Amino acid sequence: MTDVYSIDARIVAPVRDTEIKDRVADAVANLFPNADVTHEPGQVVAETHSLERFSERLHEQEILDSARREFFRRADDEGFSFALKKQAAFKGVVNFSVGNPDELGDIEVQVTVRSPSVEAYIDSIAPPTEDGKPVRPDR
Repeated sequence: MTDVYSIDARIVAPVRDTEIKDRVADAVANLFPNADVTHEPGQVVAETHSLERFSERLHEQEILDSARREFFRRADDEGFSFALKKQAAFKGVVNFSVGNPDELGDIEVQVTVRSPSVEAYIDSIAPPTEDGKPVRPDR
């Protein structure tokens, strides 16, 4: 049986004067290809209802434990949020931003989980691991 998830993700990336807006949009689209990207004054905003491709990157880069830590660090009953480095995203690489924000600003992602629960959704995109391997073999 396949679980059905209902989420909304809002992705916001600032665009500095020294940056090209389309390149910032490309950085967002590289990690969230299903997102609808729009340009607003001083920022790129995207919305999506799936983090499937992002989850695939987490698995490919073998950073599930790091991802889980970041997701749960900023989680509440409604969802979770995290920040990513723009330069890495432009290359299609997930690199969580921790500590001070990058000089050019970070990509901020806010995920609202409607169903089933925040913890269940995090487990689906970044499952727990044992010896570095996902505990759920279906991922």
